[in-house]
This record gives sequence, C-alpha cells and structure tokens, in this order.
Amino acid sequence: MNTREVLFDRVALIGAGLIGSSLARVIRREHLANHIVAHSRRPETRTRLQELGIADTVARDVETAVNGADLIVISVPVGASGDIAEKIGPHLKDGAIVTDTGSVKKSVIRAMSPYLPDTAHFVPGHPIAGTENSGPDAGFASLFEGRWCVLTPSAETDQKAVGKVIQLWEAAGSKVDQMSAEHHDMVLAITSHIPHLIAFNIVGTVADLEDDTKMEAVKYAASGFRDFTRIAASDPEMWRDVFMENREAVLEMLGRFSEDLSGLQRAIRRGDAHGLETKFKRTRGLRRDVIDAEQA
Repeated sequence: MNTREVLFDRVALIGAGLIGSSLARVIRREHLANHIVAHSRRPETRTRLQELGIADTVARDVETAVNGADLIVISVPVGASGDIAEKIGPHLKDGAIVTDTGSVKKSVIRAMSPYLPDTAHFVPGHPIAGTENSGPDAGFASLFEGRWCVLTPSAETDQKAVGKVIQLWEAAGSKVDQMSAEHHDMVLAITSHIPHLIAFNIVGTVADLEDDTKMEAVKYAASGFRDFTRIAASDPEMWRDVFMENREAVLEMLGRFSEDLSGLQRAIRRGDAHGLETKFKRTRGLRRDVIDAEQA
C-alpha cells in the first residue's frame, strides 16, 4: 500500500508529451495528487489522453485546465512558454505553484515571469531525462529514476513552494539540484544542446549523400552512427526552440567546440599520432567520470 503524502489536491499538466505524460503516470502511481488535469493543444493528443486514462480530466483549453490547480506543470516547447503564461496568469488561484520542464531556463523565466501574478509561486525546473520518442504513448513512469532535475528559482521564491516541487521530483526518483538559470543554460549547452546539434548535422550530411552511398551508410551503420540517428530523431519543434532560446550559450560553446575540432583536423593532416592519442586518452577518462557519477 502506498503511504506517501498527497502533495497537491489538483495538478494541471500543460503539455502531455513524453515528459508530461510520464509525470502524470508518476503522480498516479505515487498518489501525489487527488486530481490530475491534462491539456494538449492538439485534438488528437487530447483524444489519446482520454483513451490512456492517465489523467482524471482532459481539458480543451489551458484556462480551464489551470482553474483551481495547486500545481501547474508546463511541458511545452520553450518558445511557447510565454504565450502559455499569458493565457493562464489571470486564472491562477492564490498560492498556486507554477513550474516547467524546459531545457532552457533564462529565456523561459524572462518570457513567463511578467504574466504570472505575485500571488503565484514560480519554480522553474528541468528534468534531465528523455528519449527520442514523443507523444503521450511514449511516456513511462520510470523515465526520471536516477536522473537529475535542476531547479532555478529566484532568491525571492517561496521556499515552501520550492520544497514541494523538490518532493514531486524526488517521488519520481530524481536527484534534485539548484543553480542559477544562467549557469544551467551554459552547462546544458555543452552537455545536451551541442551534442544534439552535432547529431542533427551528421545525420543531415548522410541524408544529403548520393543514394547508393546513403543506403550503404544505413546498411552498415556502426554503433556511433546509430546513436547519432537516435538523437537526431528527437522532436524537431522542441529542439528548434531550444537553439533559438539558448543561442548565446550555444554559440559560445559551439565556438570552443569548433576550435577543438580544427585542432583535430590539423593533427590528422600533419600525421600527429601522439597528439591524437593524447586527446583520446583525456576523453576516455571523462567517460569513466560519467560512469562513476551513475549517469551512463
């Protein structure tokens, strides 16, 4: 029998794709709320949510979804966050907690904050978990287990509200950390955004090859290229917004990456075997660090 505390009376999930639907399944499994409301802008997604039964109510519009909700979780492409905040702001109950799951924080905070009333508590968040799949059928309750969730509240944010969001993510199996929005965006630029950009580019290069060569690349795809195709299959709309909204940090880290790539190019051209091996030894060591941190 689950004896975990009910954290919220009513939770509204705005956006119920991979992240939102996985969180709905967690809330249902752990009985963290008495009532779950889900909303999606696509009619076909709302229909599927009703069929799956992972929410108690499926709302047609965001205003209805947030009415009376103690917690609102916004899981939409980051470029749409401001529009959502503008719509829901006048309909939030006093003391409501608003959080999000976007992988960019500085621009989301800037876009949403002007529309959220002083009586609401904004706790920006980012669960660092996901797959290449999207939509409510892609969700599963164990998605967040053993993964980090980063929160970026301001110094003025109500600490009880922050504590409740921490409890939510810990109940999902996540490890929770807090940092500034600026630092989050810089870290995620190199650990997530740049790797996705590289994957999109490499797979795009193969897609533009002559048909015979392209088919051979698919037929003989080694594990490295297979991993790139998995990453490059991620939601195009979501990643479009990520690069637009985190462009400063991405461009800074992309500049560093480009310099390092040029160095490798020079080493290969000069036949500098020692330089290449030295570089590869350093990267092998970082892989061990990732394994030791249980993030492999």
